[in-house]
Amino acid sequence: MVRLSALGDVAILEPVVRQRAVANRDVLFYVAGPPRLAPLFGGMENVQYVPTERRQKPRELYKKLSTLRPDMVADMHHVLRVIGLDWLFRLRGVEVHSIRKHTRKVIPSWKRYDEVFDRCGLKGCTVEGDYWKVKPAMGRKRVVGVAPFAQHEGKIWPLEKMEQLVGMLSVRGYSVMLFGSKEEAPILEAWAGKYEGVESLAGKFSFEEELDRIKALDVMVSMDSANMHFASCMGVPVVSIWGATHPCRGFYGWRQNPAWAVQRVMDCRPCSKYGNKPCKIGGYPCMGGIEVKEVMERIEGLMGEK
Repeated sequence: MVRLSALGDVAILEPVVRQRAVANRDVLFYVAGPPRLAPLFGGMENVQYVPTERRQKPRELYKKLSTLRPDMVADMHHVLRVIGLDWLFRLRGVEVHSIRKHTRKVIPSWKRYDEVFDRCGLKGCTVEGDYWKVKPAMGRKRVVGVAPFAQHEGKIWPLEKMEQLVGMLSVRGYSVMLFGSKEEAPILEAWAGKYEGVESLAGKFSFEEELDRIKALDVMVSMDSANMHFASCMGVPVVSIWGATHPCRGFYGWRQNPAWAVQRVMDCRPCSKYGNKPCKIGGYPCMGGIEVKEVMERIEGLMGEK
């Protein structure tokens, strides 16, 4: 399997691989993906992760992956460099099946991956199930993760509102863990120093250690970002905040309840599939119009679910 980017898209692949690996224990699966995400695919007996840098020419990719001597290749990415890799494998008689990205029908990304496995002739499995649920409190303090950033401006809730939410969570007695990159650490450290019970994890831990902390959360609050998918892989419910993009476009978190997505109904939404286009009316009111109280109510409603 080849999926070289982006982090969220590779994370969506993980639960599908896990299900297929269980259903096909006589098959050895190799996953070629970003080096950072190797821990995400750990603990599966018949799955091996092959850390692969994304910016390689097809011949470089082929030289690396042909040493695995695959019987079959599942192209889960289908960009130019991977299409070139597919061609080189086919020249040598290796069967290749590719994801169908450009179809008019909107289906979840995980299902597109699953269809590739079907075409590979692998045994199927039940990949759908109940929505993730909050773990019983059992007298302990609830822990909420907050991941305020995303790759594009159209997918980021105004930071002043996110800080207000963090402060509100602190006042109401929740433990809060802040997730972000080294570059985002100064903002998150300032929040952690300002509010009681708030800790910034940005730039302090390895990805594997971050996954352990995500697994311990009761709820994650995130944008339409990789952290939504990391939490989904760990079985953690996510309250996600949406602006330029929309959960119905196929990139919603694995087994996340659609009712947990916070968004405004606007005629111009979604203005972009990936959130990378400028706002046509200026200022992304789709994000700015979402109130702190609304997100807080969604978190507390989720905590109270039986």
